[in-house]
Amino acid sequence: MEKTFADRIKLALREPKRVAIYMLCCIAPLLPDRLYLKWLFRLRMGYRLNLDNPQTFSEKLQWLKLYNRKPEYTQMVDKYEAKRYVAGIIGEEHIIPTLGVWNTVDDIDFDALPNQFVLKTTHGGGNMGVVICRDKSTFDIPKAKAKLRSSLNKCIYRQFREWPYKSVKRRIIAETLIGDGQIDDYKFFCFEGEVKLCQVISGRESIMSIDFFDKEWRHQPFHEPKEYPFSVHEITKPKLYDKMWDIADRLCKEHHFIRVDLYEISGRIYFGELTFFPTSGMGGFDPKEWDYRFGEWIKLPIRL
Repeated sequence: MEKTFADRIKLALREPKRVAIYMLCCIAPLLPDRLYLKWLFRLRMGYRLNLDNPQTFSEKLQWLKLYNRKPEYTQMVDKYEAKRYVAGIIGEEHIIPTLGVWNTVDDIDFDALPNQFVLKTTHGGGNMGVVICRDKSTFDIPKAKAKLRSSLNKCIYRQFREWPYKSVKRRIIAETLIGDGQIDDYKFFCFEGEVKLCQVISGRESIMSIDFFDKEWRHQPFHEPKEYPFSVHEITKPKLYDKMWDIADRLCKEHHFIRVDLYEISGRIYFGELTFFPTSGMGGFDPKEWDYRFGEWIKLPIRL
């Protein structure tokens, strides 16, 4: 049932912080990056953002958004262009084949695509603008187009000031569907050119859980983002874990922080994406002490 105006007012009174964030996002284009991030951070994290002497991982990622802007980052976060960058370091055998690339939703040639494929917009993070086709005979093309069109209209830079996305060309790519499309991905958190931890996200189709492991596959006692639970099922160490760790190590050099996403499918390792700001640095930790521990691993060039 569609919400009435009175229903929306009641919801706003119950969730004032959510309304404040929405209003801030509405005026985002009018605000400079530093001021906008300070306000957004305070609303989402509940404490003041210290950019002069950042201590937590969450604070340091905001600092990096503002003061660590290298031209190559744009290519590295572009889901199409990043493939060429990564292939030059670890080889084409780890790159998921691209089936097509288009500038608009209406340009997509569905007839030329195989029975199974994945569509993605090139300028966003996470699952924004990802459409999976497992059987083209039952695939809802209008619904897919609507989701992709909506994604193309979103601006991750404007919403979270993630500078690398500001100049990414907005396009749609089609990729080969690897596995069954419901695969665990392994996200390697890298600090100052060294891999520290691996994050495993599972249960995306039901109850999503997030777990961290160290190099020896020992489970870590914290949540990030803080609201997601540990998996209720035992997570098996992937067979190619050590090799994935080595690949992440090759891709993370010369960066204060970067996350390298990889997949293990049928005895092969595939590249997923590179991310500089997971949860935009505003996911939070439970216990909070891990926000400080992660922060200690990033060495910013700040003179106090």
